[in-house]
Amino acid sequence: MTQLPQGGPQTQRAPEQAPAPTGLPAQRPGSWAVQSRRLRAVATTEPGRLQIIGAVLALLVVAFGAVTALEISQRASAADDVVGRSQPLSADAASIYRSLADADTMAAGGFLAGAQEPKAVQEQYRKDIEEAARLLVKASANTDASTSSWREITTLNELLPVYTGLIERARANNRQGLPLGGAYLRYANQKMTNELLPAAERLYAAETGRLDRDSADARRWPFLSLAAGLVVLGALVWMQRRNYRRTNRVCNHGLLVATAAASVVLLWLAVGHTVARTELRSAMTQGQESLDVLSNARINSLKARANENLTLVARGAVLTADGSADQYETDYTTGMKALREQLKKAEQLADDASGSAPVAKAAKSVTEWQDRHRTARATDDKGDYDGALKQIIGAEDSTGQSFQQVDTALRTALAHEQGEFTAAAEDGRGALRGLPTGAAALAVLGAVAAILGINRRLSEYR
Repeated sequence: MTQLPQGGPQTQRAPEQAPAPTGLPAQRPGSWAVQSRRLRAVATTEPGRLQIIGAVLALLVVAFGAVTALEISQRASAADDVVGRSQPLSADAASIYRSLADADTMAAGGFLAGAQEPKAVQEQYRKDIEEAARLLVKASANTDASTSSWREITTLNELLPVYTGLIERARANNRQGLPLGGAYLRYANQKMTNELLPAAERLYAAETGRLDRDSADARRWPFLSLAAGLVVLGALVWMQRRNYRRTNRVCNHGLLVATAAASVVLLWLAVGHTVARTELRSAMTQGQESLDVLSNARINSLKARANENLTLVARGAVLTADGSADQYETDYTTGMKALREQLKKAEQLADDASGSAPVAKAAKSVTEWQDRHRTARATDDKGDYDGALKQIIGAEDSTGQSFQQVDTALRTALAHEQGEFTAAAEDGRGALRGLPTGAAALAVLGAVAAILGINRRLSEYR
């Protein structure tokens, strides 16, 4: 009989089978899990913790410098635009408006003088037209074609030759003693008043709006940089306190240098931007606001003078919509009222004697101008046209003389306020100069110092 193996079938071991494949690669010594265990092991020792803290501190200091350099570079670029682009373009737009208004005034004044216009009047008219054309070319070269300013510049370039053509026709007819000359002059004035000057005003408004935006961008607080600076200083102070509690050493030279570098950047940032913000705001509130009021005052004086001249040219041919009054005389009265209000506001905005004195002189001359105008109108109403003409364009005791006094005083006030704006804006831009580069350099110095300070502490464990 065959004997079964000892232990029976129950004691036989089944053959070993290979483990079923799971589809996942077997873990290797360099896997993420192993690296995580190593990092945890390092973090549980003081040298390991010091290495991690040093890396974090260096990264924070570098990030602080980078954010500060970026934000202040943006503010400095906006300040550069205020000084070098926006305000000059705004001033040029105002000059275009004034040149056009003055050309219209000269054209009307020369027409009143008769067939032989005074050479000085002709020369001033020519200079005004050339100045307007030159500034339009300059503005178009510095303006994006997609902006509203470009459209206004295009409109002005198209209309200016039309206006000058009408003026030349008016002059040609006037030299021949033809009444048609007055009609051409009135038509040219309507073209100027209804189309050219409104386009110039829109151009000025657009450029002034861009100046306001650039100034606001330059004055924006760098909140991200300030917050990053406070975080870095807090981290550095915490690390020095931690070091003191573990070693009883009062200071670590590397960490002290890093703290000093971060403090300098933060202080420079806060003080520099505060000064820039204050100066740029002063440039806008004391300089640009006064320039805006004075520019409007001068433009209203020019328009009032043109309307005063046209009152004698038209001789009642152009009436208001209801037919109750002379249109040019009505426009003169409206313009002079606006002029007085603007001079009053300009005197309030003036912050020194150099700014207020010419405004006060202009206001005094406006009063004299209005008195002489009333006398001239009374003379004309009595039928003495030649007497009224002498009181309007005469060399002595005329409204033209008063107008020149007003215009001269306003030019002086404008030059003073332009200087005030430029000085304040330059100071604001100067306060930011060097800060981006300085912040980046000090941040690198602070990061290196922090690493050296931590390495000094690590050397004690070797």
